[in-house]
Amino acid sequence: MKFLCLGYLNSEKMDARPKDEIEAIMQECPPHLEKFYGSGQVILDAGLSAETKCLRLARGNLKVMDGPFIESKEMIGSAFLIEAQDMEEAIRIASLHPAVQIGAGEQFGWGIEIRPIHYYESRG
Repeated sequence: MKFLCLGYLNSEKMDARPKDEIEAIMQECPPHLEKFYGSGQVILDAGLSAETKCLRLARGNLKVMDGPFIESKEMIGSAFLIEAQDMEEAIRIASLHPAVQIGAGEQFGWGIEIRPIHYYESRG
């Protein structure tokens, strides 16, 4: 099974801290990422830009809006795709990610949401 994991953060809290403090916290990530990638079950891991566009169909016309579309203090800062037998294994793998391994991330609302992916493959 494949699982989409979304990494959340509170950008207001992170932006309020000195840049060098954030950089020092981010320097703690590589050892955790090595364990995470070392699981052999990470298909894709991507950090996301704050720039967002939202697409909606309005009266039959495509409307492009600046996002994020949903108002929230939390924003999606990363997304990763993993392969796991079930949700329990997905939780074990995702728990290796720095977002939930680095204690300093707690003050910035770092967290991960895990969702099973249901998809269809073309048979053509």
